[in-house]
Amino acid sequence: MSRIATVVRQPPLTTTGSAEIALAGKNAWTITFDDGGLSALTEIAGMLERKGWRGWFFMATDFIGQPSFCSRDQIRELHERGHVIGSHSCSHPERFSSCSREQMIDEWTRSSQILSGIIGHPVTTASVPGGFYSRAVAQAAGEAGIVVLFNSEPVTSTTRVGSTLIVGRYNVYRGMSADDAASLVSSPVRRLRQAAFWNAKKVAKVLVGPLYKAVRERLLKQAYADPATSATKVTGSGKMTR
Repeated sequence: MSRIATVVRQPPLTTTGSAEIALAGKNAWTITFDDGGLSALTEIAGMLERKGWRGWFFMATDFIGQPSFCSRDQIRELHERGHVIGSHSCSHPERFSSCSREQMIDEWTRSSQILSGIIGHPVTTASVPGGFYSRAVAQAAGEAGIVVLFNSEPVTSTTRVGSTLIVGRYNVYRGMSADDAASLVSSPVRRLRQAAFWNAKKVAKVLVGPLYKAVRERLLKQAYADPATSATKVTGSGKMTR
């Protein structure tokens, strides 16, 4: 975060209006975290706040209150401290884009309603679980009242599917150097490199989808099993939008 701070010109964007995001300008950026791990509150929020920043935290609501995940009170505290709370579905389906339309709408609707009830404010932003995005995913999100949907495609442009704004993200991976993370903000070449890698990974997901998911779940379980390492995992899964 300290290295990123040397290359950004303004704090990360926290407006949740689709029109405002679409018109935010070339220097606008966000920093987001998926799943709802406990380190959102115990580690990440404080790091952000010491720089005057606020983040976006997308919660998979079926895991609220489970070991190593945020409780309802902790989610409410994140909101009260100025961070954005969004949906990451209810159950984090294995392959969200393969769910039926009805299931996708239900996942988006129920999770948003649960989070809205916790923070006392409408939740109209979301991120796609596992990066399994499709137009149908976006359409279902729109029907559920989601106006801003983040996927995992590393692009700087935004698009619309119906009334929903689709925003891409760049991944800050576990083990990535601080210089590499900062270069995602400052270097178009570095962003192109990640885009190329992401497109190759997308092909792998299609070809060996169940195996890819099994490996990912094993790594997540290892990371969350030990509270001492959970902060590293969630911090490592951060994503930035440029």
